[in-house]
Amino acid sequence: MYDYVIAIDGGGTSCRAALADRNGRVLGRAMRGAANIFSRADAIAQSILAASNAALAEAGLGAEALSEIPAFFGLAGLNVGMRQETLAAQLPFPETRFVHDGLIALQGALGDADGVIAILGTGSAYVAREKAKLRSIGGWGFMIGDQASGAVLGRTLLAETLLANDGIHPQTELSRTVMERFGGNPENAVEFTVTAKPADYGAYAPMILEFAERGDPLAGKILDAALRDVTDALDAVVFPGCTKLCLLGGLAPHYGKRLLPRHRSLLHEAEGDALTGAVQLAVRAFIPQTHGAGQE
Repeated sequence: MYDYVIAIDGGGTSCRAALADRNGRVLGRAMRGAANIFSRADAIAQSILAASNAALAEAGLGAEALSEIPAFFGLAGLNVGMRQETLAAQLPFPETRFVHDGLIALQGALGDADGVIAILGTGSAYVAREKAKLRSIGGWGFMIGDQASGAVLGRTLLAETLLANDGIHPQTELSRTVMERFGGNPENAVEFTVTAKPADYGAYAPMILEFAERGDPLAGKILDAALRDVTDALDAVVFPGCTKLCLLGGLAPHYGKRLLPRHRSLLHEAEGDALTGAVQLAVRAFIPQTHGAGQE
């Protein structure tokens, strides 16, 4: 019988851990490194251990306690492949459970209610729950998916900047500003892409939002295309009778005010965050008789 659980919210930009007691009361929290499943398993394990140890320290427990505490993971990219098995073998927890990070975000945002969430940050994904049935779409990663995400917005901006530099598309204040960041040399932009990760591309998304407010036509074009992607995804995932839609992630406020009326009318504030959801699911997974609420 376990006295504690560890809950992990792991993504490409951060890894957060919470230590909770058997009633779901959070005793310690920490954030260390990143934990996207597409990274090397040993690098993910280091982030998870660092965050878990820090959460234990906040609660007054030593690192040796990890071997007696089960862990529940919500990790980005877990809908692709079975790499969690390799990761589990590198961790000291007596039991582990893995789910896609969209599931812990859904639980945190909606609790046990039916509805839909759209995760719109560095990546993007959508999850719906209707009468206990789950449906997830998107979240296929930066290379072939993640439409309307910060990473894809940034990549599109760099592509459009080079098109403008070549005279194929019109120059705008935004494209000129981006090219100035690369010293006016398009080869520097290409060099950037050799090692750039999704978060590196996503760092350019705020520029698009800023210049869109100024009326820059390139920024508006990029956002309009992204909003069409969001609209298409919501049309595919919002089920008849749905009354709750939560937009999550750093881009959520910017898309929320641009949604079409049929989607904007469903908007609700999230009840809690993904780590809150991970705590709730961790208690249910490892201490089911308590049915803990997972209080942050």
